[in-house]
Amino acid sequence: MEFVLLGFSLSQPMEFLVFMLLLAIFALTLMGNMAIITVVYVDPRLHTPMYFFLCNLSLLEILFVLSITPKMLGNLLSQAKAISFWGCITQCYFYFFLGTADFILIAIMSFDRYMAICHPLHYPVIMSGRVCVFLVMGCWLVGFLSTLCPLILLCQLPFCGPNVINHFFCDYAPLVMLSCVDTHFLLMIEYVLSSVVLLTSLSVTAVSYLYIIVTVFHIPSSTGRRKAFSTCTSHITVASILYGSVIFMYARPPSQGHSLDLQKVVAVCNVIVSPLLNPFIYTLRNEKVKKALKEYLTRKSSILQPKT
Repeated sequence: MEFVLLGFSLSQPMEFLVFMLLLAIFALTLMGNMAIITVVYVDPRLHTPMYFFLCNLSLLEILFVLSITPKMLGNLLSQAKAISFWGCITQCYFYFFLGTADFILIAIMSFDRYMAICHPLHYPVIMSGRVCVFLVMGCWLVGFLSTLCPLILLCQLPFCGPNVINHFFCDYAPLVMLSCVDTHFLLMIEYVLSSVVLLTSLSVTAVSYLYIIVTVFHIPSSTGRRKAFSTCTSHITVASILYGSVIFMYARPPSQGHSLDLQKVVAVCNVIVSPLLNPFIYTLRNEKVKKALKEYLTRKSSILQPKT
């Protein structure tokens, strides 16, 4: 009826310190991503495809951390560290659903930058409002549907042995390994689906930025090159963190084995660090967002100041 999440097996004082640190990161992640959504919504100058995709990325990051972090924080303060069977299945589903949508959206954002820099005259026609909405809806739909089959098969497994998951959340492989039947086929399905999503998204992203880099080097003015690179480097930084950690975790054949302790450390980058860095990377390296954020905060402070 329930599983026990082993977590990092820390001493009680260390667990409290980790709890305080993760709570601060959790709050900063929510505030940072909500700030991006708010600024883009209130500033008409940011009503463009790039910032529309950025808002959806921030929304995905908010939902992603909400699916993992609250339970992780609760377990750090609890002795039981238990999660119900269906709670574990639900957490596993939303982790992969939102993660898959995240990677597809990163690929879409890289294609958007490719069109804006390499084909600026065709950009307004190809990346119209209708196309952008269609791409984002497809991103959410593929993420929603692609994880259904493995989770349906997971729900049908018999669990008649130990109930301790060697992880800090309900990841697929550690959960499947607790079943008392042969699960090699399910692990192979996870490997194939993860590889298809990751490598397809990575290929689109890599090819897009390869063309962008070649095009940027042909821009005559140094100001134009600097402006193009300032936009793209933030995207490349976010993509590198995401792809690096997740390919290590999921795009390896089951025959190679899974070092769960090492995977837990790498998972921290994907589950905790990446959602925190995204808003700061995009805002600190984007002059338009920084300017819009300053103007928004200035307007808010002037409204809150008492009139004399």
